[in-house]
Amino acid sequence: MTQSAILPGTPPAPTSSLGGRFRDVRTWSTAIAEPLEVEDCVVSSMPDVSPTKWHLAHTSWFFETFVLGPHAPGYRSPDPRYAFLFNSYYVQAGERHCRAQRGLVTRPTLTEVLAYRRHVDEAVLDLLESIGDDPTHPAATLIDLGTHHEQQHQELMLTDIKHVLWMNPLRPAYREAAPVPSHPVAPLTWIDVEEGVHEIGHDGSGFAFDNESPRHRVYLQPARIGSRLVTNAEYLAFIEDGGYGRAELWLSAGFATVQAEGWTAPLYWEARDGERIEFTLGGERQLVDNSPVVHMSFYEADAYARWAGATLPTEAEWEVAAAGSPVSGTFAESRIGHPRPAPHTAGATQWYGDAWQWTGSPYVGYPGYRAATGALGEYNGKWMSDQWILRGASVATPRSHARHTYRNFFPSPTRWQFAGIRLAERS
Repeated sequence: MTQSAILPGTPPAPTSSLGGRFRDVRTWSTAIAEPLEVEDCVVSSMPDVSPTKWHLAHTSWFFETFVLGPHAPGYRSPDPRYAFLFNSYYVQAGERHCRAQRGLVTRPTLTEVLAYRRHVDEAVLDLLESIGDDPTHPAATLIDLGTHHEQQHQELMLTDIKHVLWMNPLRPAYREAAPVPSHPVAPLTWIDVEEGVHEIGHDGSGFAFDNESPRHRVYLQPARIGSRLVTNAEYLAFIEDGGYGRAELWLSAGFATVQAEGWTAPLYWEARDGERIEFTLGGERQLVDNSPVVHMSFYEADAYARWAGATLPTEAEWEVAAAGSPVSGTFAESRIGHPRPAPHTAGATQWYGDAWQWTGSPYVGYPGYRAATGALGEYNGKWMSDQWILRGASVATPRSHARHTYRNFFPSPTRWQFAGIRLAERS
């Protein structure tokens, strides 16, 4: 794609206009792809990573399938075969192309995919004009869901292209940027979580995914949660203490994975000439000691917590401790074109931005949870097995996509996401 000096605009902030939000979200997706060459956009470097071109097309397919198909009778797809290519995992929506082979799909071209996006955009905006400002219209609620779905893929576009570029022996940068300065980190202190009955989950105001509901009561034992995220320097001490070779610190499946995969450090770390180098979206950089450690699996986060004489917080402890804190931090728009966690500063609690935070809670439905009917019911509910909850948001998350009750989830070995560690202690 055409190179530009800076990315145009910023990720969208909440607006009163659904049409405005739709335009802003769709524009930001193409802006994320702007620094890339065409060749960068078609590569899949592992089964979990999808090509940039696929993300741009899939998010358009989502609007086409769930909004335009049911609610715009005159709509016609530019190519009905796109439904097979760009469906992800919605079994009830039809057959799908193999996920691991997305990087083999050279056609449609990137130019054709961008034309597909424009075609869908025009149809959605025409539909919005026809239904007016009624936020309760079924199409409006689906368009709102589609924008948040696309913001999830905007984060994936950044995490995926980072892995693609890292797999290239040239280690090219997504966008060059100045090194992040380091300074002394504030000491870790503790935030108390009071014993008793607490309410967690979405309260019904504003957007939320279905897995954030229903709001319900939980009983918590007294606990303390770390006032900030674990830093690179602190995790390096775990490595230097032989952490990756000490079976007593690891879950059985975690230690087996360490041995099978040869893990000796977080993803994107490399020891070179006596220094620790980290691959970032700005290219290779010297490790910043007081930045949050990221690209951790659940296994690594859990092992570090044991080594530190602590544990991971439950998602209920995290939500109670973070209640009332502003949704502020280092988000996708904080470092335009160069998402990288910021060094910790005194007073910053890092609840949001910088790094998703692994919890010790398995991803299951809240009491009373019911998945939606139809294909959209597959969005969250069917993944409630063998995955762990992460809370907060990351440096690749658009600011308007983060919220207090957000429940992210990934399998235990996942490392390519900007996931980090917050410690907890219990009485």
